[in-house]
Amino acid sequence: QVQLVESGGGLVQTGGSLRLSCTAAGRTFNTYAMGWFRQAPGKEREFVASIRWRIGSTYYADSVKGRFTISRDNAKNTVYLQMSSLKPEDTAIYYCAADPQGRWYSPGPQLYNYWGQGTQVTVSS
Repeated sequence: QVQLVESGGGLVQTGGSLRLSCTAAGRTFNTYAMGWFRQAPGKEREFVASIRWRIGSTYYADSVKGRFTISRDNAKNTVYLQMSSLKPEDTAIYYCAADPQGRWYSPGPQLYNYWGQGTQVTVSS
């Protein structure tokens, strides 16, 4: 059974930085794609970034391109989302997700079978 556990959320001022972590367990994730999504109050869940675990290919939403970086540490089975130049509109619950078919280039949340519990990120103005 796949388990995803996020950490690293919190309160930060506009322009600040945070690093989210997602530790994965229960499978060998070499063929997986890992994604970060977020959901703000009253809004639909939206794609943020994804990575193909084995080869490290990445894909970003336009809204975070140049500010956020997704990466993975194979030895720790952990995916990271480094967030910089944060804005109030980045405030949301951030979720880690896993797609067993490795479709890192597709941003649809319906492609991801496994989800973490989420971590709150709040950016104050």
